Amino acid sequence: MARLPGDRTRNPEHLTIGPLDLAARVDEALEVQAIAFGIGAEEVAVRRHIVLRHLECPGARALGATTPTGRLAGFVYGMPNNRGHWWSTVVESYLRAQGNDDWLDGSFVITELHVHPAYQGRGAGRGLITALTDTCGLDRSILSAIDTDSPARRLYRSLGYTDLARQVLFPSAPRPYAVMGASLPLPRS
Repeated sequence: MARLPGDRTRNPEHLTIGPLDLAARVDEALEVQAIAFGIGAEEVAVRRHIVLRHLECPGARALGATTPTGRLAGFVYGMPNNRGHWWSTVVESYLRAQGNDDWLDGSFVITELHVHPAYQGRGAGRGLITALTDTCGLDRSILSAIDTDSPARRLYRSLGYTDLARQVLFPSAPRPYAVMGASLPLPRS
């Protein structure tokens, strides 16, 4: 797999982080997400359409973490934020209440980041998110994560993400989320 210029990211499992044709591998990526995030087939079908629609947005980019045999072990994708996107319209009032709605401008959104459980805790998530944001051309990044103490939230905090709003409720999501933001570039270790 091709590597990003200057990227030397490898984790102990010998995963290679590089560009991902997410449209061509969307079903494989969503299988990783289903296992990592615990979602069922019905939700995967909904998310498939969302991912494909997101990939049409200007500046949308995806990276994958692949095994030596080419199997996808994790992926990340994102895009420059647009206040007109559904996610922004949901989080805007929560951010405004905290005086943080300016984060919706000039930020790169990490839309999804998922690593298969067999590869979690070994640097794949860190490698994916830093490689994606390193070349996004923006000064900061935002994302949302389930608002609980979790390995994902600990990873984001270790990368410099801080809470911009908490207890954010998305329609049909069973648990509240936190919106987090970080200045770029993110630390590599």
